[in-house]
Amino acid sequence: MGYTIIKHPLIDHKMTILRKKETSSMEFRQLVNEIATLMGYEVTRDLETEAVEIETPIAKTMGKMISGKKIGIVPILRAGLGMLEGLLTIIPAARVGHIGMYRDPETLKPVTYYSKLPKDVASRQMIIVDPMLATGGSLIEAIDELKRNGAKNIKSINLLAAPEGLDAVLEAHPDVEIYIAALDEKLNEDGYIVPGLGDAGDRLFGTK
Repeated sequence: MGYTIIKHPLIDHKMTILRKKETSSMEFRQLVNEIATLMGYEVTRDLETEAVEIETPIAKTMGKMISGKKIGIVPILRAGLGMLEGLLTIIPAARVGHIGMYRDPETLKPVTYYSKLPKDVASRQMIIVDPMLATGGSLIEAIDELKRNGAKNIKSINLLAAPEGLDAVLEAHPDVEIYIAALDEKLNEDGYIVPGLGDAGDRLFGTK
């Protein structure tokens, strides 16, 4: 599948404010929500539609409504929660699952400690959301978990990505389409995206 960088003046503008270190947690949450909504329009561009007859106050006419696969949204805890409401704004009927992970202190690999998914993931277009795609480990594990539960159609929405993490995910799961707002330079020695925006979870929830 590959990846798509969603370019739009509104997204670029909001991403710039999001990156600023002086942006408050309240502003940060609002911006993440707004950017997720804007990205959602592009991610759902290929949804199938069907023709339906309706009646306006003036006359009967034909319109289009979404058909085919239903949608499931899966935020990776905890930072992915910041993007959830933005997508539900435009896809209110979507089912929501959650995947929680921690990093094993010895192997440094992500370990899933919580997974609650819709029972019919096999028949849904599943969308994973997480602001940061850094090393790629968490996203790879989240995709693994969805596939273990039968998911066949998976997309991912990430605000920022590092080349190293993006390459790792595409190598592990070439059938998954990844949508990002920006592709940054690299990862630093601590695994943070450069220039990045810091720790998305801490900035969303005001923790350190």
